[in-house]
Amino acid sequence: MRTAWGLVLLAVALLGALVASVAIGARAMSLPELWQALHHQGDPRVISTVWDMRVPRTVTGFLVGVAYGLAGVVIQALTRNPLADSGILGVNAGAGFAVTLTVGLLGPMSMAGLLWPALLGSALATVAVYLIGSAGQWTADPLSLVLAGVALGTLLGGVSSFLTLIDPDTFQSLHRWNLGSIGVSSLHPTLTVAPLILLGVVLAVALARPLNAIALGDELAQSLGVRVVAVRTVAVIVVTLLAGASTALTGGIGFVGLMVPHVVRWFTGPEQRRIMAGTILAAPALVLLADVVGRVLMPPHGIEVGLVTSLIGAPVLIALVRRKKVSAL
Repeated sequence: MRTAWGLVLLAVALLGALVASVAIGARAMSLPELWQALHHQGDPRVISTVWDMRVPRTVTGFLVGVAYGLAGVVIQALTRNPLADSGILGVNAGAGFAVTLTVGLLGPMSMAGLLWPALLGSALATVAVYLIGSAGQWTADPLSLVLAGVALGTLLGGVSSFLTLIDPDTFQSLHRWNLGSIGVSSLHPTLTVAPLILLGVVLAVALARPLNAIALGDELAQSLGVRVVAVRTVAVIVVTLLAGASTALTGGIGFVGLMVPHVVRWFTGPEQRRIMAGTILAAPALVLLADVVGRVLMPPHGIEVGLVTSLIGAPVLIALVRRKKVSAL
């Protein structure tokens, strides 16, 4: 019953976040104005604001929120570490480094051109962190994975920053992207990565049951008929699709994949299907509300959503670390 009520509340929060994302901005509009604009009626300027700016931004925020949240769920289950996410494990840094290197070598590119380097970078970072943390085996200590991810992420982030300092003009186009921005000017780049993210979502949901078994330990999972190596391989692909495609679209938006699954687990328990259901509702709500807060605090351009989630996530992470008992997986 607690899980059902929690999911209902999260659904209401997501609906409110979707409405707020379209209705609130540098130019506030009433619900009747919004309703007319959505039906292409009323003031042409309001219609343009809604359909050319806010709807693409809202769709993007929803999509990447789901992606980052589910990537966090999969990584936490895979590593049996409730304080892991794609950012802490270096996946976002890998995608960011690949994008920075590509722009440095080939110059500014479209989103479609940056998608594949970002996916390749996130895949290589995911595999590298796991190999380093597991010493070449498929069984890894969760603490070792986190340490390896933080080290690799710091290294790649430092190299990326160094490259941007060498030639600031070339990398000017990446400034807002590096901060984590969902401020797209059209739906085209979002629709470019949407199939990959949706594929990642489907695969993540399909992994829920075997991830439940892996949470009990590799030996017990194998005794239950779970092909542990195959599950881990697919999980790496899922994280690559979700975090890599999202980073290519918006830049790294931190703490979403860490905070949301952990908080959702408080009322759903350790069952992965319930955690994923709650995360699909809560993660995009967090991203959209953070974007609304950024727009309200500093109009007209707003604060990038990645900065807002970091400001929220840092104290939450400290609180989670200080808890005597972290939510069990």
